[in-house]
Amino acid sequence: MIAPSILSADFSRLGEQVREADAAGANRIHIDVMDGHFVPNLSMGAVVVKGLRPVTRLPLEVHLMVENPGRFLDGFVKSGADTLIVHLEVLSDPRQILEHIRRGLGKKVGLAFNPDMPVAKIEPYLRDIDLALCMTVFPGFGGQAYIPESTSRIRELRSLIDEHNPGCEIEVDGGIDPETIPLAAAAGANVFVAGTAIFGTREGPTAAIKHLAQLAGVSP
Repeated sequence: MIAPSILSADFSRLGEQVREADAAGANRIHIDVMDGHFVPNLSMGAVVVKGLRPVTRLPLEVHLMVENPGRFLDGFVKSGADTLIVHLEVLSDPRQILEHIRRGLGKKVGLAFNPDMPVAKIEPYLRDIDLALCMTVFPGFGGQAYIPESTSRIRELRSLIDEHNPGCEIEVDGGIDPETIPLAAAAGANVFVAGTAIFGTREGPTAAIKHLAQLAGVSP
């Protein structure tokens, strides 16, 4: 599945570009939220989700790259988010917030982890989530290069998920482009976040989404 990241979109034409991604066969829209603390950058808030909700019927997944995700959950849900992804690094008690997202808010729950965290750290929580997000760059900025060691990390994550929760999706985010998406797919990923490779290409989002889906072996 292809998940265009609007971090790389043209915000003067955001609704138009999301509609184009939708029509091209994107499977969901990925919204990066940064607080300037967990990552050295600031980005969009719940108002962007609220603005996009009438624009597309695609699921809106919110990737919370923030130090205190719990304080933002309700606002994003009220604005129309379908999936909430939190980072393992900032959670002292992951199960509490994962349970709140799923049971309390009724939304799909994702758990992300950075390239310097051992993959095994996510193993205890795989039965509690719908999506495991393996970061293939250090989060905070778009346009970064895929970290080569990510491929073996995806493969390790695939093995753990097959053992504990085969229905859990493996999402990858960072440096996903025509060269790296086949590597990630072959290692076991099945959801691919791409920003620059979709919204920053000369051919435009429609052609880019179709090309990436073909290379990944997924249906756009």
